Amino acid sequence: MKKHAASNKAAIAIALILSFFAFGTTSAQKMGYVDTEYILQNIPEYQDAQNEIEEYSKQWQEEIEEKYSQVEQMYKDYQVDAVLLPEDLRQRREQEIIDFEREIKDLQKQRFGSDGELFKKRQELIKPIQEKIFNAIEEIATKKNYAFIFDKAGGPVIMFVDSKYDISDEVLDQIGSIMGVRGN
Repeated sequence: MKKHAASNKAAIAIALILSFFAFGTTSAQKMGYVDTEYILQNIPEYQDAQNEIEEYSKQWQEEIEEKYSQVEQMYKDYQVDAVLLPEDLRQRREQEIIDFEREIKDLQKQRFGSDGELFKKRQELIKPIQEKIFNAIEEIATKKNYAFIFDKAGGPVIMFVDSKYDISDEVLDQIGSIMGVRGN
């Protein structure tokens, strides 16, 4: 299934590129490209956001590891006491351990799940930066009459790119006026 989807994406990308080039030869449209990875790495606000996300992740991971240590200690204590406990107390202690472990797994999912707090924090911190980049690209493309702007970082969509069409530094300059960052 993945191979089929990847080959479909590649075929669509090639068809789009060929149609862009065919269209470009008849109407002399300008094309450009950006390297969003390069742009992001040169925006201090992005680096700050990444550091903040890593700090949350580290803090939450330590919290979960501490709770797993508590479960482990509860189980060791239970093993020592189990021989002396009546059946009803043994079952209650086992259930406490199981419930606590379930709570930890729920917390782990809440923090690191596909729609968890880490994902939401990443969206909250990174999305505004991505929007600024998109707006800068759109403004530059409109102002300079670019018909197409490709993202070099987006995968092997373009096989060859002449570096004279790279407007990444211009995007950084444009964002710099917004974010206080200077491009090269």
